[in-house]
Amino acid sequence: MTAVPGAATTTPEVDRRSRVLLWFCAGAVMFAAIDTYVVVLALPDMMKTVGINPDELQRAAPIISGFLLGYVAVLPLIGRIADLRGPVPVLAGSLVAFTVGSAITTVSFDLTSLVVGRFLQGVGGGGLVPATMALVAALYPVERRGLPLGIVSAVQELGSVLGPLFGAAVLAFTTWQGIFAINAAAGVFLWVVVRALRRVGPEHGVPDVPALSRARLTARAAALVLALAASVATLATVYPVRSIQQDLTYGEVYVPLTDGGSRWVTPIGLVALGLAAVAAVALGVAFDTVGAVRRLGDVDVVGATYLAVALGGIVLAFATADPEVSVFSEQGPWFLLGSAVALVAFVLHLRRAADPLVPRGSLTARPAWGSLVVSLLVGWALIAALVDIPLFARTAEKGYDQLDAALVLLRFLVALPVGAVVGGLLVRHLPAGVITAVGMVAASVSFWWMAGWDTSSLDSALATVPLVLGGFGFGLALAPVNAAMLASTHDHTHGLASALVVVARMVGMLVGISVLTTYGLAQLYDARRTDASLGVRELGVLQEQAVFEGAAVVALLAAAAALALFRGAPTRGVQTGQLLRAPS
Repeated sequence: MTAVPGAATTTPEVDRRSRVLLWFCAGAVMFAAIDTYVVVLALPDMMKTVGINPDELQRAAPIISGFLLGYVAVLPLIGRIADLRGPVPVLAGSLVAFTVGSAITTVSFDLTSLVVGRFLQGVGGGGLVPATMALVAALYPVERRGLPLGIVSAVQELGSVLGPLFGAAVLAFTTWQGIFAINAAAGVFLWVVVRALRRVGPEHGVPDVPALSRARLTARAAALVLALAASVATLATVYPVRSIQQDLTYGEVYVPLTDGGSRWVTPIGLVALGLAAVAAVALGVAFDTVGAVRRLGDVDVVGATYLAVALGGIVLAFATADPEVSVFSEQGPWFLLGSAVALVAFVLHLRRAADPLVPRGSLTARPAWGSLVVSLLVGWALIAALVDIPLFARTAEKGYDQLDAALVLLRFLVALPVGAVVGGLLVRHLPAGVITAVGMVAASVSFWWMAGWDTSSLDSALATVPLVLGGFGFGLALAPVNAAMLASTHDHTHGLASALVVVARMVGMLVGISVLTTYGLAQLYDARRTDASLGVRELGVLQEQAVFEGAAVVALLAAAAALALFRGAPTRGVQTGQLLRAPS
């Protein structure tokens, strides 16, 4: 679709609706971010439900890696679809995937269904971020993007603060399934809002009113059938009371039709699957799924597949690793070999394809590809704070439980969204490289300070200073990185560009936690060989100190890279952003 300059045709009413839509999209991003962190508290109960013992944590790795795989591997494809079809349809589709994934997770009783649900949640939650960033680029001119980008970054990071609190609150009065049931309900609500606020302008054609009415009627019927399917699925997957299960008549609906079959092949399970299939067909008719698939012929699916395999190999290599053994998992070399082969195939494909996933020349500007480098380094350093600050608290302080450690990390996390908003405000007045560098230098100073902590440091009020400084520094760097990318790429690639920034940061986090933890353990083993009298607590503190030192170096590298690579990024320009696009 041809972009339409916003300054010439937009009306105040449409502008207001679009900005309200943006706020709801930011809320959806925050809710998806909450889901990323809520699993930390719910994981032990989820493991118990699917029959995994607490001492078999490696068997539960697919619950985490499945989410990350959906979040990272499919993100570039989703970003490109947002460029070709507009951000709003992608937002709506991402909410559908997130909602369906949450519903599947809620009723899961085995590891397979749980991983499928978490994968769909990752696809949906990840797709919300680049689509919302593309929406910002579409609604705001370059010189006004800083604040909304800062707000989106802030609410995304706010999820890390609210996630554990939300999980603890829900688990206080119900089971872990309640967390994902609330997610599903919130997804439905946000989807309805996005559909209601989506822009339909004269350039998109006048809709066929009778056809639109039929579509709405079909969609409502499908929603009712889907709700019924969810109810029956809940009855099929949750153990019934013993009196029903042992009843000669009603108990038969819970008896598998095949020997050793799962609950899905019981009569009640098959009814649930049948209702879900009917609802899926009805939804496909209501929203012209066939037509949408045909229109997606413009997307480079082959290139997206190559890139998804490359990213998926990286995720599986590092997300399933045991740092006490090696940087990546036992199968890691094979995963990375597959990633390398897929990456070579992707590069060769980009040179031959008529309309490749990454349009030729779209990332040639130094600030564009530089944003990916800086984002990767920021993620590499950030994960050390998110993981090792609570680990240090549990290791160094006697009597600190999980809640106490989380409250220590909370001091860091509260400062992060504040820094993100401030960074967004500063982008309009200062170069993106300078803001990012200042933020990452602050983060580096914070890590060096924490590297000097001992077993009694958290007793001092001064311990709050490096935590707040580090959180604020990381927040300060988020919006300028996104702004540099959006200002250095064409309007028709903003969705893809935003997706690649997110992917780079996630890859940095995955690689960073493995490399830094392995480095910390190596320092621990050296210290133990040098001084056999060191106790467990002293060795644990030495390990965390080494991780903080490594993260400080990476943060400095991110600052230097930002200064060098963001020079000339027109983040304070006066160009006009394109209008929000939506298909007819």
